[in-house]
Amino acid sequence: MKTKYIKYFIALSLFFAFGCSNTKYLPDGDLLFTGSSVTVKDSVLKKKEKKALENELETLLRPKPNKKIFGLRPKLLIYNLAGEPKKEKGIRHWLRTKVGEAPVLFSKVDLDYNVAVLRNFTENKGYFKTRVSADSTAKNKKATAEYTIWPKRQYKIKNVQFPADSSDLGKAIAQTNRLTLLKEGEPYNLEVIKLERERIDARLKEKGYYYFNPDYILAQVDSTKGDYEVNIKLKIKDETPEKAAIAYKINKIVVYPNFSISKDSVTYKKEDIVQYKDFTIIDSANTFKPRVFDRALYFKKGDLYNRKNHNLSLNRFVNLGTFNFVKNEFKVSDSLKNTLDAYYYLTLLPKKFIRVEVLGKTNSAGFTGSEINVNWNNRNVFRGAELLTVSVFGGADFQLSGENKGQNIYKLGTETSLTWPRLITPFTIESDQEFVPRTKATVRYEYQNRTQLYALNSFKTSFGYIWKSNIRKEHQLNVVDITYVSPNNVTAEYQADIDADAALGKVIEKQLIFGPTYSYTFTNTMQKRKKNTFYFNTEVDLAGNITGLLKGANAKQGDTIKIFDVPFSQYVKIKADFRHYLKLGKEGELASRIILGAGFAYGNSITLPTTKQFVVGGTNSIRAFRARSLGPGSYQAPLTSNSFLPDQSADLKLEFNTEYRAKIYGLMKGALFVDAGNIWLLNADPDKAGAEISKDFMKEIAVGAGAGLRFDFSFLILRTDLAFPLRKPYLTEGQRWVIDDIDFGNGSWRKENLIFNIAIGYPF
Repeated sequence: MKTKYIKYFIALSLFFAFGCSNTKYLPDGDLLFTGSSVTVKDSVLKKKEKKALENELETLLRPKPNKKIFGLRPKLLIYNLAGEPKKEKGIRHWLRTKVGEAPVLFSKVDLDYNVAVLRNFTENKGYFKTRVSADSTAKNKKATAEYTIWPKRQYKIKNVQFPADSSDLGKAIAQTNRLTLLKEGEPYNLEVIKLERERIDARLKEKGYYYFNPDYILAQVDSTKGDYEVNIKLKIKDETPEKAAIAYKINKIVVYPNFSISKDSVTYKKEDIVQYKDFTIIDSANTFKPRVFDRALYFKKGDLYNRKNHNLSLNRFVNLGTFNFVKNEFKVSDSLKNTLDAYYYLTLLPKKFIRVEVLGKTNSAGFTGSEINVNWNNRNVFRGAELLTVSVFGGADFQLSGENKGQNIYKLGTETSLTWPRLITPFTIESDQEFVPRTKATVRYEYQNRTQLYALNSFKTSFGYIWKSNIRKEHQLNVVDITYVSPNNVTAEYQADIDADAALGKVIEKQLIFGPTYSYTFTNTMQKRKKNTFYFNTEVDLAGNITGLLKGANAKQGDTIKIFDVPFSQYVKIKADFRHYLKLGKEGELASRIILGAGFAYGNSITLPTTKQFVVGGTNSIRAFRARSLGPGSYQAPLTSNSFLPDQSADLKLEFNTEYRAKIYGLMKGALFVDAGNIWLLNADPDKAGAEISKDFMKEIAVGAGAGLRFDFSFLILRTDLAFPLRKPYLTEGQRWVIDDIDFGNGSWRKENLIFNIAIGYPF
């Protein structure tokens, strides 16, 4: 043991010794640049304000020194250790050019340039007539740069004056002053002035000024009057072109829905022209019904040009899903003064296409297999930008070892869906105009065969709506959602298991589930610059509620209502999924998730259908436990007579996950994670001791931890996770924490506890 520590000490000492030799290979007469500092000397600024200004100014300085980690510069160290490669390939060249980093030399530091940058920045912040000096310090072949700043008192805005001329443009600009960014009493800031010009331009674009741009606004700043104050006068530049001062209206609207970008010009015949309401369609193939464009276009003839409607129209065309390329052009009209003719050139995506997906997979239950999906798609099937998709899929999962060896799973099925780019509904649903709301109808059949056990036929149909109230909020409402499940080929072996455990019979019961479902999703994860982002999804599933209430169903008293000789399910189920993502630098992230779920069966049902119950464990859940094997509560399912390990499901679910993600190198990322949670039954089951929810449910939380690799291939993320349990809820109370039992060197422990998962995509 002592020898091992001596080796570690020697290795660490050598590393530090090499780390200190980063100046050994510098060019003759040059120094290693190790960093810059900025000192603000001001008696007015508070200490906190001075520090903030110093930090802000230091980010402007160039060049940046070699990156330092724990007092060392590892990339520079690797660069020096690699030496000069003799050829442009091999491990030495890779280490020096890809992993290593060349030394930043002091000869590359331009002190005068940095002084000018600092002076310019501070003056743009209102510290006029700032004095800046620069100096340097050299020692042991290393050099630093020191900058000192003596800012004058910061100027504040005393008065802001908008154009007072009587022109239409001047009046339009003056009318925007209520929301100005230039506030009296606030510090002068050149960047805010630029933003104010852009704000005015954006507002003018909503009032018809198509040819205006921010450069036509001049901000005159007078600092000669007042005590460290400035007066700002906004005016229209004299050289502003005439057309920029005109508010344009829309005249002609022309759509080319079958445009080819390979052609330099558009040619058409008179019979190709279709006039519909306020716009003209030129399409010899008669590709679309005219109402498609009526719903997409937000301009009408005579409307004042509006950039919001301009962008909305383009976004709607893109979101229809039938166009590969959308080009828009406005031209001054020849026929009517102060008007624009709008032209839309739309290039079609292929009308019909086939997509084949082949997936290889493994899961924590020990199953290895593959799946193939063949999807035939027809865009614009009824000339209304509808999407028809017909899918055929099949797959097989084999367990090569483990408890379920021999009980392989095969599935085969088909699905047909039709999506309309509009809401087919007698009522109104509020939707963000930028996103096309959709109506979707689906029919699906799946046959699943679990060899040596049973087979299931599953039929499903749904009809509903998908819409967005804004870019962050999406709704999906299925007003019709019907599922029918029927068993087939139940083996004598599985029947024997049912005789021993009646709960296994629920899996092969005929099921009829119908009722509305609704889901709501909020996310701002698309905002890449935010440090904290969130994802929230909630689902509500209401099955058989109205029918059960009208029929007076009461399964507990034996009054079960059947439809086509099948009892229908009656329940309320709610699930919520909340995720938080915290950015830790450029390449690090802490991702956390909590899932809450509850289902309550009543009326015509005593328990939730098996397919609607909650499960935990597996590649996207608590990864230290095999899929669907954990719980409920402190219950542990025994092996059946034919060594079949049944799936475990329940009415309640609580799950926590947190995962630290960081880039290792290139496309490889690493992760450390902790998962926790369990499921419970609402009502006691005599065959499952400890499965019912109780006041001590937190004592039955399972905990697992592990590490993994993620390979980001841009088109997909391949994920591998190795996990092990920290807490097993099915052990005797007081013995559930198993941290002390961890022994990676023990083969028996590894076989029993280590779970290896391979999956596509992140777990959350």
